[in-house]
Amino acid sequence: MLVLGLETSCDETAAAVVEDGRRVLSDVVSTQVDIHRRWGGVVPELASRNHIVQVMPVLHEALTRAGKTLDDIDLLAVTSGPGLIGALLVGLQVAKGLSLATGKPFVGANHLEGHLLAIRLLEEAPSPPFLGLVVSGGHTSLYEVRDYGNYRLIGRTRDDAAGEAYDKTARILGLPYPGGQPIDELAQKGNPEAIRFPRALPGDNFDVSFSGLKTAVLHHVQKHGVPEGRALHDLCASFQEAVADVLSKKLVAAAKRLGHTQLVLCGGVAANSRLRALCKQRAEAQGLRMFLPPVRLCTDNGAMIAVAGYEAWRRGLRGDFRLAADPAWRME
Repeated sequence: MLVLGLETSCDETAAAVVEDGRRVLSDVVSTQVDIHRRWGGVVPELASRNHIVQVMPVLHEALTRAGKTLDDIDLLAVTSGPGLIGALLVGLQVAKGLSLATGKPFVGANHLEGHLLAIRLLEEAPSPPFLGLVVSGGHTSLYEVRDYGNYRLIGRTRDDAAGEAYDKTARILGLPYPGGQPIDELAQKGNPEAIRFPRALPGDNFDVSFSGLKTAVLHHVQKHGVPEGRALHDLCASFQEAVADVLSKKLVAAAKRLGHTQLVLCGGVAANSRLRALCKQRAEAQGLRMFLPPVRLCTDNGAMIAVAGYEAWRRGLRGDFRLAADPAWRME
């Protein structure tokens, strides 16, 4: 089955052609980072307008790179939530229009499920059950994946997502948006033990919190000034260590308590070098297997939506023209 996946939930316009939910024939992403950078974050209205401009060229490019036409496609999969309502509507209306024009079936896909199932595009991929930690700019959630379509939320952020904490910390430090990459690069030259930033919500629960960490960075800068040189490297490393320390501990602790041996890290922040390394290190120390998608599959892309749509179709889900965008669609 050839699935054309379409993703427009936030600030990436993406399309991909995937065969049988496992083999990527093409994967095209148009990013809006330069558009939103001057504002220090995603402006929903600008995101929606740019999706309108980019969606058809990106879709055509994905088909061209795959060597396919719409006639070859068996199923259209489109993100219908969660995300920015205006951005979601662009992709959803395009999918409905293509379905109406070609007679091809379509299905709505959950963006978070897409992140979780992107791991299926690896040659060696886990099969359920496993634990999946979704860490992105808008989401930080820990799921028990009992089967495809059967998910239990066992932990989440109570305030800022990890990606939000990175972006807000970058703004405090005068670093460019998005904050994940510049902080990661600076942190690699710093001492992660230079500043002992707080770790919120210790104990038996699997929830996390990052608003206090962000505030601690702000107070440090207010007291000592915006750091430069070695001090900047150390602050970034200490902040990053606090994020990775909490997330990796919670993930491994949940696996041990619930009896899981397979762990998946996914989402945009899963591209972070320290989080990847610490999750892998702590999982292996407990005899657990850590699955890490390549960086290109961590950020938003059409391939993960094609996989999620494929699995939704196999479960019997079908889209119809009454399908609405749901910006708060809870996967569980």
